[in-house]
Amino acid sequence: MALTISQKCKNIQPSVTLAIDSRAKQLRNMGLDVIGFGAGEPDFDTPKYIKDAARDALDAGMTKYTPVAGTIELRTEIQEKLLRDNNLDYELTDIIVSTGAKQSLFNALSAIIDPGDEVLLPSPCWVSYPEMVQMAGGVPVMVKGDENNGFLVSAETLEKYVTDKTKALIINSPNNPNGSVYTRDMLEKIARLAIEKRFYVISDEIYEKLIYDGEKHVSIASLSDAIKAQTIVINGVSKSYAMTGWRIGYAAGPKPVIRAMTSFQSHTTSNPNSIAQHAAAVALTNGERFMHESHTEFDARRKLMHSLLNAIPGLSAAMPKGAFYMMLNISGMIGKSLNDRVIKGSDDFAEMLLESKLVAVVPARAFGDDRYVRLSYATSREKISVGIMRIAEFVKECK
Repeated sequence: MALTISQKCKNIQPSVTLAIDSRAKQLRNMGLDVIGFGAGEPDFDTPKYIKDAARDALDAGMTKYTPVAGTIELRTEIQEKLLRDNNLDYELTDIIVSTGAKQSLFNALSAIIDPGDEVLLPSPCWVSYPEMVQMAGGVPVMVKGDENNGFLVSAETLEKYVTDKTKALIINSPNNPNGSVYTRDMLEKIARLAIEKRFYVISDEIYEKLIYDGEKHVSIASLSDAIKAQTIVINGVSKSYAMTGWRIGYAAGPKPVIRAMTSFQSHTTSNPNSIAQHAAAVALTNGERFMHESHTEFDARRKLMHSLLNAIPGLSAAMPKGAFYMMLNISGMIGKSLNDRVIKGSDDFAEMLLESKLVAVVPARAFGDDRYVRLSYATSREKISVGIMRIAEFVKECK
């Protein structure tokens, strides 16, 4: 037998977000002044009280294996958080902690997907959703959103894509990459559809604390006992508490699903990092001041980026309602060229911008729409101003 790579791994597309970030860091390491709008992580340091908790965990000898699903301490804090913030009441056995929300998502898909099952993905969507669905043996079904409607996908639109193979829908609100926020009314209609057609909802709520303009986060699982019984809520501490590198995410949902996810995790990674678990538990007991300050700064950056981008002829960006991303419409740049290279889509735009102006953005082809690139405003206002000035120069030089 030939020594080959599995078809499953051959078919996986590398994360474009991480690839762009890696290239930007490579150029930066060469001494070049790169402005990065690519990575999806807050630029703030983890709050001191959380780092102190990690030191306390080390001093207390919390360096051993924990239960696969996470410590009682952390799951209790998650239980209280879900009740306090989302009006969701779960038993500890309905909660599992994983190595980041990304693992929570993959565990959930692995627990419910059989080969050939379809998963509805409103798009533009996060690059890892379709890849995870395929890795779990399922079929991603992209349901395109419209910028004129804030990229939101209605229950009426989703229903057109439901088949007898539909097993789940992934809702991400606030959304990466476009910052859209689903309203209670929209979620109620989607919940009724899921209940009627009998499919799971995976609700990715990792950006729930980053919402602007008076919008409110609503967890679809909180709307009724019926939809709660079909929903797997995904969250974590990475975005809200600036803990991206700590790798702590969690899921809450129907007991049989959480039990299956725990069994799956027991044979892959086992428990998440014990020290990070204690730090995450402490994070959830506090942090309101930090989140208020970071939210205020993100909002200022959002408004600055939106105004500067929309001042560039040929480009436009809708104002996002949540998260820290903005979708930049580059339709007006398609067909233009620079140094004999033609912009055919978002990949070309992003690569040419990075190489010529040292500005990193993420091509939205990977998100499901080649007419856009994504910018993150999780960077300083000074860098936003300089970076967008460079984008304006790039656009002006393209003919």
